[in-house]
Amino acid sequence: MAKITYIEHNGTRHEVEVKPGMTVMEGARDNGIPGIDADCGGACACSTCHVYVDPAWLEKLPAKDPMEEDMLDFAYEPDPARSRLTCQIKVSEDLDGLVVQMPERQI
Repeated sequence: MAKITYIEHNGTRHEVEVKPGMTVMEGARDNGIPGIDADCGGACACSTCHVYVDPAWLEKLPAKDPMEEDMLDFAYEPDPARSRLTCQIKVSEDLDGLVVQMPERQI
């Protein structure tokens, strides 16, 4: 299991364990974390699972693919360096301790 910390826009922290092989979005959904809507169910067809990745983790994540880059154009206040779609981040033991912060809203 990997512990992932989800931080709501208001600063409320949620630390949960997520099974390897799941996505960061599925971890949020399955644990009732507010702030990640995931309207498309993880198909990378919207931007409602957008987060800002803690800077310490940016180099540890796989690169964004072109589809994720395109969908991030629709996200609320995307950050070119830190924004990711949680449906595109597969959890592994290497992500134990990952910290992500939700934007003010999802669109």
